[in-house]
Amino acid sequence: MDRDKRRVEIAIIGAGTAGLTAYRAARKHTENLVLIEGGTYGTTCARVGCMPSKLLIAAAESAHDAAQTGLFGIQVGDIVVNGEQVLERVRRERDRFVGSVLDSVDAIPAAHKLTGCARFLAPGRLAVGDGMEIEADRIVIATGSSPSIPDMFQGLGDRLLVSDSLFELPPLPSSIAVFGCGVVGLELGQALSRLGVRVSMFGRSGALGGIADNNIRTYAEEYFNEEFYLDTRAEVTELIRTESGVSIHFVHRDKGAVTERFDYVLVATGRSPNLEGLNLEASDLALDEKGVPLTEPSTLQCGDNPVFLVGDANQQAPFLHEAANEGRIAGDNAGRYPKVFSAERQSPFSVVFCSPQVTNVGRPVGRMSTDERKDYVMGESSFEDQGRSKVIGKNRGLLQVYAERSNGVFVGAEMFGPAAEHIGHLLAWAAQQRMTVSAMLTMPFYHPVIEEGVRTALRDLHDNLKEATTKTDPCLECGPGG
Repeated sequence: MDRDKRRVEIAIIGAGTAGLTAYRAARKHTENLVLIEGGTYGTTCARVGCMPSKLLIAAAESAHDAAQTGLFGIQVGDIVVNGEQVLERVRRERDRFVGSVLDSVDAIPAAHKLTGCARFLAPGRLAVGDGMEIEADRIVIATGSSPSIPDMFQGLGDRLLVSDSLFELPPLPSSIAVFGCGVVGLELGQALSRLGVRVSMFGRSGALGGIADNNIRTYAEEYFNEEFYLDTRAEVTELIRTESGVSIHFVHRDKGAVTERFDYVLVATGRSPNLEGLNLEASDLALDEKGVPLTEPSTLQCGDNPVFLVGDANQQAPFLHEAANEGRIAGDNAGRYPKVFSAERQSPFSVVFCSPQVTNVGRPVGRMSTDERKDYVMGESSFEDQGRSKVIGKNRGLLQVYAERSNGVFVGAEMFGPAAEHIGHLLAWAAQQRMTVSAMLTMPFYHPVIEEGVRTALRDLHDNLKEATTKTDPCLECGPGG
């Protein structure tokens, strides 16, 4: 079959967050480029990820806060959750976010956009759909990822949900079993529970929300079990599709072998890079054992090839801010190739929007071996008696902060607690600037604020670094003058 042929300097495969950012960066270097999209325009974040999930979480927090007003001596009466209205708002506002993305895509010149699934024919040669062939001097792969569905769930039919389909339900279900205790499962599972859905959550590896430290993870697991059934090491023996839902046979932590019925199963066991259809075997790229091209993190270049792999497709840091940053780096390097520059990467930083929230900042000391951790010192604080947290009735959580033993430079933190999304930003900035703990303690801390709990942890770390002579009385964080 004859194809139309076109030669470009840069071809970008995928028009999600990473691809669009790569396009903007590459366009500073050339107008002879093309952005190829094989699916629906609109980023994963806007359409099925960050934004609709946060809209659902916002509704759940509103319902939860209304149910907790008795703590303050306030009675609000019966709380009624209208599931249809909740999901209607999620979709309505989601569509607005998607619309903003579509507006930016519409502003791209038509000559720079090509619709169709791309696949390699040879190094530097791409087929797009059935009718177009692209010869590109440089290629950026930004194809994103899709939910991964293990074989055990394949027979559940329309009772199987993933994060891409959950928000399309007409009403909220009455019950749901969530498989996967990572970021997506934890966020959506708790939100559904707080909206009145009976939720059970099943994990397999013991992991929870990306939490590395054993003490914080245990603390968080105990907290979540106060709201819904959560077993991070569940033994599930059978799933059976029934006429009205799914029957799950599993070993209950307290009751032993049981069978429970749920309206739906939500699978949140991870995402896989969208690379299968690219015919990478024809690209001459070196692949790892999972079929992902080997990529240099500082340049996003695949070996010595004029190919760059970015965003969720490279599985290095599946967060929107990282995807955007990687798109910029790869687009710039594709534009100036063969002059490829190593970019200084931002401090690692993630947030889980459960409640309390989880944040991980900087170097993952909690995942290090005992021997590796000898070079670092830890400080910690609890939010159970922290002044501002008690005032607002959100006094659950732990914070751990870390510094290099040799010089007192702050390297990272892990937190399960209130306002972690904001505290995480402050700590990520400090880690990226390589501030010392002593310098951080000279920063202003207002009273009473949750950030005083950060100061408590930093002071504990300061003491443990033997830079202070006295321990801090935690009561100072509660009273005047703290």
